Amino acid sequence: SLGFLMSPLPSQLEGLCSFLQLSTCPEHLLVRFCSWLLILSPELSYTSAATLAQQLFLRRVLSLTQPPSRHLMAALTSFCSKYSQPFCRVLVAAVLQEAGEGAEQTKLVCELVEECLEPDSVRLVLSQVLEVPLSEKLLPIVQAVLGRQVRAPLCPHEVLPPELFDLLVLTLCRQAPAFSTSLSYARLVMAVLTTYHSQVS
Repeated sequence: SLGFLMSPLPSQLEGLCSFLQLSTCPEHLLVRFCSWLLILSPELSYTSAATLAQQLFLRRVLSLTQPPSRHLMAALTSFCSKYSQPFCRVLVAAVLQEAGEGAEQTKLVCELVEECLEPDSVRLVLSQVLEVPLSEKLLPIVQAVLGRQVRAPLCPHEVLPPELFDLLVLTLCRQAPAFSTSLSYARLVMAVLTTYHSQVS
């Protein structure tokens, strides 16, 4: 029932997802399921949305070795349009913790940051990135966040809050020795200086 989906125990919802084989269902059906989620009333609870984000997308995203299909991208975009905060808590956190290069996963997060996520979720992604040691894999995500800031004069709600900006600058300064030969890091620092020239001495 719809009432069950609103506030089930995580284990109950995981069991339902397993029964329906949602983690492995064909991607065109995943799009339909996510479209159906958008019209649920009342909305899913945060816990339910986080559980569904894990069940629907985690395995698919972490196993990407090439760009996501248009069906998977449509499903991700649909889900993020309403439940971006729990999505970021589940999926972005998993991408950050994943060992290795994770090139496709990084590209996917960048695309979501640039095109899909609301400003509060973009800030959440940046705060998640800054909680872990920076790596070459993560620099493009920070660059994608700064790309949103370029549009900030036209969209004031996009601007980073001072405490998050200060943390970004502090992190870049502290970890500079590890990127002494990195062109990506140099481009990122230049982007910060360009975007926030009036705030950086």
